[in-house]
Amino acid sequence: MSEILAIAVSGTPGVGKTDLCAALAVSGFTVLGLRDLAESLDCLGPEDPDDGASPIDIHALADAWEFNGDEATAIDGHLSHLMDVDGIVLLRCAPTTLEERLSKRGYNEAKIRANVEWEMTSGHWSELMEFEVETPILEVDTTSQSAEQVAAVVKAWLGDGCKSVPLKEAVLGSIDWLS
Repeated sequence: MSEILAIAVSGTPGVGKTDLCAALAVSGFTVLGLRDLAESLDCLGPEDPDDGASPIDIHALADAWEFNGDEATAIDGHLSHLMDVDGIVLLRCAPTTLEERLSKRGYNEAKIRANVEWEMTSGHWSELMEFEVETPILEVDTTSQSAEQVAAVVKAWLGDGCKSVPLKEAVLGSIDWLS
């Protein structure tokens, strides 16, 4: 990686974003949490009493934040693919494994179901299509890979210039849990 890059590490909760970012940090990446960025730029809404989450105004955040780092940076968050970055790493996980991971986190049944359905229906790809994102994308199945293995894949992709196919072609070749 010769030039300094900012990448989004995105995916459904439970796919391994934070573990991947920790592995990338060991390799010298700066890691920024999307929620922390939103809070620092006053783009975080009040906590929802139903699920305990504070909504991020991702559009305001994308407008307010500009990468000016001097180190390779990974933005960890399930909405980070909507930020102005040099590449998007979209992590995916088989729905049955994802359900197990979220259950271990103590998520309630409704939250587990919503996240598993989002993963099953490729919700992130829908958003990428809706917003016509043209940033290079690397999709990685984390179902049976360690964070270190995924980090090696990501670093190889970055080292190879973030090669990616056009968005519509990428969607057609993306992981399909329903077939």
